[in-house]
Amino acid sequence: MQPKTANDAPALVTANPAENVPRYTSYPTAPHFHPGVDAVVVRGWMDALEGDDEISLYLHIPYCDRLCWFCACHTKHTRHYAPVATFLDSLHREIETVGQLVRDRGKVRAVHFGGGSPTTLRPQDILALGKALRDRFDFLAGASLSVELDPNDMDEGRLDAFAAIGMTRASLGVQDFDPKVQKAINREQSFALTKSVVDAVRERGVGSVNLDLLYGLPHQTCESVATTVAQALTLAPDRIALFGYAHVPWFKKHQTMIDEAWLPDPAARLAQSQLAARLIVDAGYEMLGLDHFARPDDALAVAARAGRIRRNFQGYTEDQCETLIGLGPSSISRFRQGYAQNIVATGKYEKVVNSGELAIARGIELSVDDQARAWAIERLMCQFTFSAVELVERFGAAGQTLLCEASRLAIGSAGHLLRLDGERFVVPEESRPLVRTVAAKFDKYLRNGIGRHSLAV
Repeated sequence: MQPKTANDAPALVTANPAENVPRYTSYPTAPHFHPGVDAVVVRGWMDALEGDDEISLYLHIPYCDRLCWFCACHTKHTRHYAPVATFLDSLHREIETVGQLVRDRGKVRAVHFGGGSPTTLRPQDILALGKALRDRFDFLAGASLSVELDPNDMDEGRLDAFAAIGMTRASLGVQDFDPKVQKAINREQSFALTKSVVDAVRERGVGSVNLDLLYGLPHQTCESVATTVAQALTLAPDRIALFGYAHVPWFKKHQTMIDEAWLPDPAARLAQSQLAARLIVDAGYEMLGLDHFARPDDALAVAARAGRIRRNFQGYTEDQCETLIGLGPSSISRFRQGYAQNIVATGKYEKVVNSGELAIARGIELSVDDQARAWAIERLMCQFTFSAVELVERFGAAGQTLLCEASRLAIGSAGHLLRLDGERFVVPEESRPLVRTVAAKFDKYLRNGIGRHSLAV
């Protein structure tokens, strides 16, 4: 159910781009996690893993050597390496503890290094982490390893180290190439530098390169966004992620450094998003879900055409693992039974993991109703459609309840937000840029008003 090109979508948008809704990288979303899910509960979930289960690992590196003002990640700025080295000692201890719990109960299919900035790590520490993971976990042949790279941090030693531990995908933060925009977000990064890092990872045999672009940033216009997209396309990335800037200064105080008067309004954000998408699709990329693009032969595009594209905390993915184990402060794990998040504060995280305990702060156990809504929301976010028949077959009475809600939405919105086409509910193309708003209609937790969220586009 993917649109063939961004040009195919009509100009009409029937939902409100100024509405604030979750990004739905999980359901239920993190504001609804609670401390009732603790280390004891998560140990039970780990014990329930079976030997043939495939798992993914996410390593959160909570440090940056500069603070980008647009960033909403859990990270802290440091000019010294001593706090990073102390953290790494604790991360190794957590790897040891978790590895002992899941060894012989699952095999690793994928690893993702995120942050913060994994590229703040020194080469010898990158190599040590790679070795620790393979010593403590069973890896499947051909397991993928993706790394978020800040081009400003990269040098030959780091490039060689990430290649040595098996990096298969490099994801480079670009955001925007306009110097005025870069200065406003404290992320100065030339096109020449970005190109040199793209060339370097390819020279080391890394088979996939992703570029992250942002719209809705201060001082951005449609013209500047088009220029950035054109420059990015000359690098021939395998994938492009096109995210809307999430301005959440109540959550991340450093975003107050960005003057809200510099930000484009919701209509301008939508125009920037649609223009960028059209340019990328016109260059031969397939649009996947809400904001990802890939070459037709890329694994993500292949998965999307087969109906196997998924959504997790890193965005859209072809990763089919039901279990994702987060390592490092603030990281979130997903199990069949529910979600669990590690302690956010780095010092407290270090104290707990150094004692040999799991650093679980909170989470949520999934009811059948949660599972049904999570499935429907993920299908909407990934493919803009879900099957009424499959919904009921998978989830029984909970699916039937959700089916009634979907039917009422389709009737009440006169098909503008959701349309019934045969036995499938479909988000019409004119409303797909605002699919998060459609997904929010199925979010029972959102109705209680907990949590503040970013703009729908």
